[in-house]
Amino acid sequence: MPDAQDLKEQLLRTDAEYRELYNLHHELDEQIRSMSTNPHLSEGEQLEEIRLKKRKLQLKDRMEDIVRRFAAPPPSGPAQDMAHA
Repeated sequence: MPDAQDLKEQLLRTDAEYRELYNLHHELDEQIRSMSTNPHLSEGEQLEEIRLKKRKLQLKDRMEDIVRRFAAPPPSGPAQDMAHA
């Protein structure tokens, strides 16, 4: 079984949803990084920064869900056995 980093690299090459989430995550990271260069954000900018960080975390959670789904062994047991009966 590939390690997590190998799986993430494979998903970037083969899974369109994962790749889209990764790209959006990267874009948000760049926006947040750009905002952090300003030591005095307005109240609106601070709220936007918080919104961007929350969105970035949501994307990361979805990406990790995809990784777990691909890393999990296929289900086995009575339910699957009955599906093949």
